[in-house]
Amino acid sequence: MPDHHRFVRKFVNAKLLIMSSRLTLISHAATSAVRAAAFPVDESIDEAGRRDAQALASSLPPFAAIWTSPSKRTIETAAALGLEAKIDASLRDIDLGRWAGRTFGEVEEKEPKEIERWLADPASVPHGGESVAQVIGRVSEWLIAVRRFRGRTAVVSHPAVIRAAIVAAIEASPASFWRIDVAPLGIVELRSNGERWALRSIK
Repeated sequence: MPDHHRFVRKFVNAKLLIMSSRLTLISHAATSAVRAAAFPVDESIDEAGRRDAQALASSLPPFAAIWTSPSKRTIETAAALGLEAKIDASLRDIDLGRWAGRTFGEVEEKEPKEIERWLADPASVPHGGESVAQVIGRVSEWLIAVRRFRGRTAVVSHPAVIRAAIVAAIEASPASFWRIDVAPLGIVELRSNGERWALRSIK
């Protein structure tokens, strides 16, 4: 390849890198509900989760902008990570209606058909709250809105929101939502060229 072609390619790649956006999505630290396999309420992170977040803090890069959901567990996680985050209601957890605070096993035992329908149909709302499809929709709209930010940005939110972001970024079927596992303090990175998002990595 001629030298001038190599120069042009390097110049274009460098320009794309400068113009691109990198969004780091961090799942909140562990809570009592997470450890009990229960549908969450607005609970705090536990002490072990706080220590894990503090240990992770030093490995995070600086961010130009940071957002978090309105929940205690995400606000406390952001603080433990040493991040000054702006609250954004679009990043709130899925509304689980009457199931909130109950364990998965309890609901499965008392409402087996409803649980089965909920896991099979992204549009279903047997708990009276919010459907998976609705979560994917609002997170997708949020991702479109933040594509204008350049450089590194971050979100501290919920597994449901991070799953929805992955589904939206790769334009996957909503049915794939439950095939994505996001652990406490799990990290997902997306990259945007200003027109679309792409999945960069999952940790």
